[in-house]
Order: sequence, then structure tokens, then C-alpha cells
Amino acid sequence: MTEFDASSYDWAALVPELYVRDLNRSLQFWCELLGFRAVYRRTEAGFAYLERERVQVMLEQLGHGSWSVADLAPPFGRGLNLQMTTSSLQPMLDRLSAAAWPIFSPPTERWYRTGTVESGQRQFLVQDPDGYLLRFAEGLGERAVPVEAAR
Repeated sequence: MTEFDASSYDWAALVPELYVRDLNRSLQFWCELLGFRAVYRRTEAGFAYLERERVQVMLEQLGHGSWSVADLAPPFGRGLNLQMTTSSLQPMLDRLSAAAWPIFSPPTERWYRTGTVESGQRQFLVQDPDGYLLRFAEGLGERAVPVEAAR
């Protein structure tokens, strides 16, 4: 891994930090199957900062001074799904399939009303090794709100 230059990095305004049981297993999943890259790591702290396209996420192995407010029991992240936008779902789906990794919800096309239009996305959901529910979405553009939905 090359030396990281924090002064020139484009930091996201919101970056979730997920506690994991086994950082190496999580890195294998996030990097090899989902296509993220480790921007930098603090191995002694069980920590890694990842990115893929414009998405950034932090992973921290439990037991390294985490700020957990309660005992964690799998699946982690209950009641939360993290939507991450991507330019293409297919490379991730291909790698997950090759690894026989289960898909929580297969790819579907969804349209969501966003004011005066609907925004479309093709999306799928998968759980990481600790059970966090990850929703990856590929944009399909916008369309007019159907008349019956606008009423």
C-alpha cells in the first residue's frame, strides 16, 4: 500500500464506522467481493478506511477501544441498511456469485418519488460477514410521477 496523503484526500461528509468481529475477513469481503480499496489501515488498532467510487466506510475490529454503547450480537446493524450508489452492480454480483455469497434481496428495479419526479434505481441487498445490510444502487434516471401516484 502506498503512503497516504490525508491533506489531498476528498473526505466524505458522512462516513459510517462499522464494528467487525474479524477485520481480515471483512476486508476480504469488502475489497475482493465488493470492489472497495483500503485507502489506509491502522493495523495496530484493527482499523481500515475503505472507498469505492465516491462511497467511504470505516471498519474497526471489536476489542480495539470501540465506542460501542451496548453489547453487539450478530447480525450487527439491525434496523439499518446502508445505501451505496455505484456505476454498475454487475461486477459485484458476478464476484458474489463466484464466491457463492448469499444475496439478501436480488437485483430489482425500483422507482421512488422524489418531489415532482420519480428517481429510478436497480438495486440489490447483501449482508456482510457481520450481518450489516448493504444496499447497492445503480441509477436509472428520472421520470414523471404517474398520475395515480400524484393524487
